[in-house]
Amino acid sequence: MTEIIPKNTLLEVRNLKVHFPVLTGIFRRKNDFIRAVDDVSFKVDRGSTVGLVGESGSGKTTIGRSLVKLAPVTEGSILYENEDITQMSTKSFFPYRKKIQMIFQDPYNSLNPRLTVYQIISEPLEIHFIEWDKTRKRKRVEELLQKVGLESKHIDRYPHEFSGGQRQRIGIARALAVEPEFIICDEPVSSLDVSVQAQIINLLQDLQEELALTYLFIAHDLAVIEHISDYVLVMTKGKIVEQATAESIYQSPQNNYTKSLLAAVPHLSTK
Repeated sequence: MTEIIPKNTLLEVRNLKVHFPVLTGIFRRKNDFIRAVDDVSFKVDRGSTVGLVGESGSGKTTIGRSLVKLAPVTEGSILYENEDITQMSTKSFFPYRKKIQMIFQDPYNSLNPRLTVYQIISEPLEIHFIEWDKTRKRKRVEELLQKVGLESKHIDRYPHEFSGGQRQRIGIARALAVEPEFIICDEPVSSLDVSVQAQIINLLQDLQEELALTYLFIAHDLAVIEHISDYVLVMTKGKIVEQATAESIYQSPQNNYTKSLLAAVPHLSTK
């Protein structure tokens, strides 16, 4: 019998492991495993922002990808609204693709350069709202563009006609298209200028308040994590070494790795 999760918990990850085989020789035999995620557990409360921070290669992006079945789970379980989605078939998981969306790191590579803004944002509508006609879809795309700070006149342009910050706004609009409740933000500002980063973070916070969204915000920048997160998970070498409220993490870190991360960022204070 599945344990009942408190009503305010939207997502719970239990003892998650994601191991990738190392293949060697001409016959590509398994020689070892890369333990990208190794026995990780955490919860995400509805309406909150959980920050997942760690250096490159720590496994944080793999966690995000495993939640939407872009990375295979080796062991453990992922419960969404008290339903175990870990081993769901593609067909069974389909309704959850509306609820869970992802904003990707690189706005230059995550948008198909051959598609217009309308085609990019309407693609999930084509999949999940097949009964909508083109007029309704176009109206929805125009509304989304305005919601993320762009104009409806941009609808027929191509990605190369936009700046990095504008492209990320298009990516955010695409994620919002099917009205999700949980969004995985995979380093959504790391490739942007500092001034643009602040604009995108403010946009995400405004959208969260307006649309009652829940975020898993993945980043390596502790300043960004501090600004946006309610709760923080610190990750290294596939493991979460510390998790606590953002205030506790930044004012009184307990783990030496967390302390070293904070010490490496001059403008943050650990006092």
